[in-house]
Amino acid sequence: MAKTVDLNADMGESFGPWVMGNDAAVLDIVTSANIACGFHAGDADVMARTFRMALEKGVGVGAHPGFADVQGFGRRRISLSSEELANLVTYQLGAAQAMARAAGGELRHLKLHGALANMASEDIEMARTCYAAAEKVQPGIVIMTLAGTAQEAAAEALGLNRAGEIFADRAYNDDATLVDRKLPGAVIHDAALAGPRITEMVKEGAIITANGKRIPTRIDTICLHGDTPEAIDIAASVRDSLTAAGISLKKL
Repeated sequence: MAKTVDLNADMGESFGPWVMGNDAAVLDIVTSANIACGFHAGDADVMARTFRMALEKGVGVGAHPGFADVQGFGRRRISLSSEELANLVTYQLGAAQAMARAAGGELRHLKLHGALANMASEDIEMARTCYAAAEKVQPGIVIMTLAGTAQEAAAEALGLNRAGEIFADRAYNDDATLVDRKLPGAVIHDAALAGPRITEMVKEGAIITANGKRIPTRIDTICLHGDTPEAIDIAASVRDSLTAAGISLKKL
């Protein structure tokens, strides 16, 4: 059984005066922050503010690159060449490195966002392209990978520093991919369910799918979202359930 896990959340996804999520409250719960890099969400001011808040609270900081799709919040699939994909990741990772250093810290990890992440979880070559680009920019960077998917296989094949991730508020298919958000039950809204469910997965060392299937996997980090009405309650439920089970929380 894993004795220690990281709690991560996607943040810095506001844009100008438009606010997405409750980053300040989430930062009081998580141990790692995945900060948007300006393509699917975020801007220079939002990035600077979010990096500063995270570092002040002792939270590990990482880059959260996505497709250049502000209107679709990075959730629409876009077809890019390998060169374009590598440049997409390189550009956003470089921006995140600069913002982290300007705030007095260092970038520690990278996690793909939205449709970019979903496509890379299905296509090992796409995942390899994204992760190889990140490793070239920052050798040894921790790559958060969706457990049991092509993301994981790509990072393993490249010999990268990897952290296996599961989601606290998303349902899983039997192939370890996430249930499409368009389908009923894809997003878990019940905080009372979320905490015990995740604790069971960590204790078993396995993803538990919507059908009850167990998929053994390494679980290093758990993703919490801050952009739903019940997000803080779910995050607190996961934290409290894990600690009650004797599982400690620690940044990557």
